[in-house]
Amino acid sequence: MARHPRRDLLAGLTVAIVALPLALGFGVSSGLGAEAGLATAVVAGALAALFGGSNLQVSGPTGAMTVVLVPIVAQYGPGGVLTVGLMAGVLLIALALLKAGRYMQYIPAPVVEGFTLGIACVIGLQQVPNALGVAKPDGDKVLVMTWRAAEEFVRTPNWTAVALAVGVAVVMLLGARWRPAIPFSIVAVIAATLAGQLLHLDAATPIGALPSGLPAPSLGFLDLSALGSLLAPAVAVAALAALESLLSATVADGMTVGQKHDPDKELFGQGIANLAAPLFGGVPATAAIARTAVNVRTGAGSRLAALTHAAVLAVIVFAAAPLVSKIPLAALAGVLLATAIRMVEVGALRAMARATRSDAIVLVLTAVATLALDLVHAVIIGLVVAGALALRAVARQARMDQVDFRPDLPGEHSDEEQALLAEHIVAYRIDGPLFFAGAHRFLLELSEVADVRVVILRMSRITTMDATGALVLKDAVEKLNRRGIAVLTSGIRPGQRQALASVGALDLLRRDGREYATTPEAIIGARAHLQNAGLLPTGPRPLVPVTEEASR
Repeated sequence: MARHPRRDLLAGLTVAIVALPLALGFGVSSGLGAEAGLATAVVAGALAALFGGSNLQVSGPTGAMTVVLVPIVAQYGPGGVLTVGLMAGVLLIALALLKAGRYMQYIPAPVVEGFTLGIACVIGLQQVPNALGVAKPDGDKVLVMTWRAAEEFVRTPNWTAVALAVGVAVVMLLGARWRPAIPFSIVAVIAATLAGQLLHLDAATPIGALPSGLPAPSLGFLDLSALGSLLAPAVAVAALAALESLLSATVADGMTVGQKHDPDKELFGQGIANLAAPLFGGVPATAAIARTAVNVRTGAGSRLAALTHAAVLAVIVFAAAPLVSKIPLAALAGVLLATAIRMVEVGALRAMARATRSDAIVLVLTAVATLALDLVHAVIIGLVVAGALALRAVARQARMDQVDFRPDLPGEHSDEEQALLAEHIVAYRIDGPLFFAGAHRFLLELSEVADVRVVILRMSRITTMDATGALVLKDAVEKLNRRGIAVLTSGIRPGQRQALASVGALDLLRRDGREYATTPEAIIGARAHLQNAGLLPTGPRPLVPVTEEASR
């Protein structure tokens, strides 16, 4: 692929301008402060670009990660968050070494859309205190915090903060429609900052003092005695970092021609980034879909663009910290409110909701769980519900029908079928999977067969069978045998024998030579059984010719 350094440098500069207010805002929202967001964008952004598996990814603090970090900060404090980030980096590297990146493709789209919608709602609600100009209430439940912030605003309204937040959000949203190439987020933040300074708006609370540079790397935050209690949060952070980074890389691949990421290498790069960011006081990082999209749209073609983004932010940290410190918190809240709104793709949500009822259920449950619980539990709930609904749909595909020997005459019994019914012989064909999700229906259907002496089970069309399916089949055969009904089988596949043998069903089906290769042979065996029992006149009975399909 051709290299265009100038284009990459321009793309990196553009992304840095877009990323600055987001890094500041997500740092503030996480509870560790704006300086933590900047440190993450610089350190993690550079290392993920160097070691990651995508040429176009831009990494740093994200809204999704902030959603997970807020309760960790509330419970364990800033040191706990840094420790969690360090542990998450180790876990991500372990996932990379285990080649776990390929499993990302198995996450259902409704789960992804659902937690994206939930994240957008949580990010928006997290900004309510700063947008209303009130102190952030205690607690980690976003709905409770929002309600308390609204109550505080009613008691002491701060319309200046509201005006700044709404103004920044409106400028970003309308500007993106008017001129998508212009980074209106930084334009709006600069305008809000100038308004606060020139008009001496005391109600426009600024970010506050920022250090002029990154702190020296340190492990002073590490408390070895707390590692056990922080393992669960670290797993949650690592899972989110892996999920969002691989999603972002997939989106980037889809926006370009000739680019394809390496999922395991991407996990490794994110692991290195998260190992290093806490040493400089940064929060856990992940690839950012919005910043990656800006990077691609502005013409980036190599890792130079993401590295440039990190370098520009580093220059800002060292050279412009006093100016950045004057940005009103309400302006950053407006940036994140607009970001949350833009995360919601109404068209994609509408399409997913209309696809199937199951998809709609999974999407809504995941979004509600994200809002009411947390992101990790939401993804788990979404995956479990999606899996259960998928199993239910697969199980419904399985059916048991009486064998149709003349498929060209639907709704009519062929001469052979009528002859078999007169002899109290019935042949059934089992189609589809016979496993735990739907096997018990066959137990009921088979065990309730009436007015027959022999049942033939044609098993060549069973697509899959597990131990539960084999056990249910065994129970049905035993119930029929206790009623004096013989059960014969045809077409047992090699792949089915292990499951049948494990529960003792194979010996039962093969007893007295009742297993046959084809259905016609089984019919001959059924008549021989009835003759031996004195229930049919002796002598051969010719079979009516059947189709090749029905004979298998």
